[in-house]
Amino acid sequence: MSDTIQRFHQLHRAGCFVIPNPWDVGSARLLVQLGFPAVATTSAGFAWSLGRPDNHVTVDEAIAHFRAIAQSVDVPVNADFEGGFAIDPSGVADNVTRAVATGVAGLSIEDSTGESASPLFDFALSVERITAARRAIDASGTSVLLTGRSEGFIVGRPDLAETIRRLTAYDQAGADCLYAPGITKDDEIEAVVKAVAPKPVNVLVNDGFATVQRLAQMGVRRISVGGALARAAWAGFLQAAKEIAEQGTFAALGRGTPGRELNKAFAELLRR
Repeated sequence: MSDTIQRFHQLHRAGCFVIPNPWDVGSARLLVQLGFPAVATTSAGFAWSLGRPDNHVTVDEAIAHFRAIAQSVDVPVNADFEGGFAIDPSGVADNVTRAVATGVAGLSIEDSTGESASPLFDFALSVERITAARRAIDASGTSVLLTGRSEGFIVGRPDLAETIRRLTAYDQAGADCLYAPGITKDDEIEAVVKAVAPKPVNVLVNDGFATVQRLAQMGVRRISVGGALARAAWAGFLQAAKEIAEQGTFAALGRGTPGRELNKAFAELLRR
C-alpha cells in the first residue's frame, strides 16, 4: 500500500475531514496549500473546464485528468469516476483497473444511469457493479479506497429507504465508504450513518445547510463539496464577463483576487 493510500484510509478511521474538489492542477495545488489533507476530483468541474456539461467526458480524458491531479499534489486524491464509464460489471472492472493505476488513493462508483425515465441502475446490477469494482481493486494490489454512491436524491428519486437499501448492499459488496449525495436533513444523514456503521459516510455540502462541526457530531467522516467550488469560480467569471458584454463596464474585475497574490501563492508552491 502506497503512503498516500495508507494516509487516505487513516483519514476515514476516525474524526471528520473535508475533502474539497478541485477541477484542475492549479486549484488542486492551492487547496493543498490551504491545508486540506486530501482532495477529490469533480466530474462536473472538470467537464466545465473542457466546455462540456457534466458526464460528457470520455474515460480516456478522465484517466488522464486523474493522473495529472495525482501527480501534482502530495496528498491523497479521490477520483470521481462517475458510473465507471460502463454499464456492465466487467466493463466497470476494466476501467477501475485503469483508474487505480493513475496514482489516485480512492475512487467512487455511482448508480445513476443518466436516463430521466429510469435514473438508477437496477438494484442487482448496481450491487454487481460495486462488487466488480472491489474485485478489480483487490486484483490490482493497490488497496485504493472504494466509495459506493447512490444517487437517488439528486436524480429525482429521493427515497431514503431505497437509498439505505442500496448503500448497505454496497457496503456488503466491498465499498469502503458510502455516499448519498443530496441528503441534507439531519434525520436522513443520521439514518445513513447508523445504517452502514462502522463504515465511513461522505456527505455532500454545496450550500450553507450544515457545518463541519454539526456533521461531525452526527458521525459523518468525510465532507465533499462536489462542483460547488468550481461553480463559485464560474460565478465570479460570468458576473464580470456579463458586465463587460452587457454594460460595457469593468467594475467586477476590481473584485478579483490580485494577480500578485496569486503569483505569490504559486511561487511558494514552486519552492516546495
